[in-house]
Order: sequence, then C-alpha cells, then structure tokens
Amino acid sequence: MSEEKNNKPAKASKPARPAKAPKLNADSLPNPVWFKPVMFGFMLLGLAWIVVFYISGAQLPLGSAFPEANIGSWNIAIGFGLLMVGFGMATRWK
Repeated sequence: MSEEKNNKPAKASKPARPAKAPKLNADSLPNPVWFKPVMFGFMLLGLAWIVVFYISGAQLPLGSAFPEANIGSWNIAIGFGLLMVGFGMATRWK
C-alpha cells in the first residue's frame, strides 16, 4: 500500500484583525477636570447662601442690610436654585 504524503504547504492563517476601538460619543467621554469642583462649588454656595440668610435673621446676603437690593425670602429660592444646579450637574457626573 502506498501512503500519500501531503506535501502541500500549510495555509498561512490570516493575521488577527486588531480590535476596533470603541466609538466615542459625548455620553461616553469622561468629564472635564473642572466639572467636579464646579459641581461641589454650586452645592456648597447654595447651602452657604441659605445658612447665612437664616443665621443673619434675614439681614444677609441680600436682605435688609442692603435696602436697595432687599429681596427678602427670595434668598431661599436663590440658595435652592444654586443647590439644584449642583445636583443637576451630579446627574451627569461619571
């Protein structure tokens, strides 16, 4: 019996394709360096605004100590507005 030898050269395997880099969009990019300090800054500023308003007996920050700029209880709205900006930024923090 004759044995046939396979003298065919071995097929060169295809080189592995490099993995595709994931597509980056605005939602997958990390936050800029300034994002976290600004976010916490808004939160702390809002908290400080409200605390100063209560401790000063509605005299500060824009109370009866400055009659031309007296906005009264709207200081609470300003403080909570600053807090909400900070919390709104926190929803985008990665």
